[in-house]
Amino acid sequence: MIEQLENQFTKYEITRILGARALQIAMDAPLLLKIDKKELEEISYNPIEIAKRELIAGVLPITVHRPLPKKKEAKIKKLTQEEIEELKKKEKLKEAEEEKKAEEEIEKTENKEPPVHAEELKEDEKLEEEEEEEKKKVFEDAEIMEIAQPEEEVEGEEAAPLEEEI
Repeated sequence: MIEQLENQFTKYEITRILGARALQIAMDAPLLLKIDKKELEEISYNPIEIAKRELIAGVLPITVHRPLPKKKEAKIKKLTQEEIEELKKKEKLKEAEEEKKAEEEIEKTENKEPPVHAEELKEDEKLEEEEEEEKKKVFEDAEIMEIAQPEEEVEGEEAAPLEEEI
């Protein structure tokens, strides 16, 4: 029976209608068809099956709005043979210019020597070595504090004063 509806609606429209009506039924909307309790028990009170029966019976007050494209009134101008030839010439000129630009760019990249500067590489290595030496000096000059062990702690009056007397 749903195949008959496919002539009238798309499969997406049918699905949308069934889903909307099944949701309404699931939220206790009144049924639009008189269905016996025996039939309801056979379909296990399934809202989708109830919605299908209502759709097939044609009692659903649901409409499908299909917006149509807007009409455009554009006049098509017929070109003369001369105008067509002029357009073709312009296109050929543009293509030739683009090819020249591409060739020039290729020549520029081929003529350039790769930027390998041995002097700069040596300078970078020297800078890195100097930085490493500076780091070593900083660590050598830095004072290292040791963590006091609990056995080394002094109890009572033997503890050293916090402030020195002058």
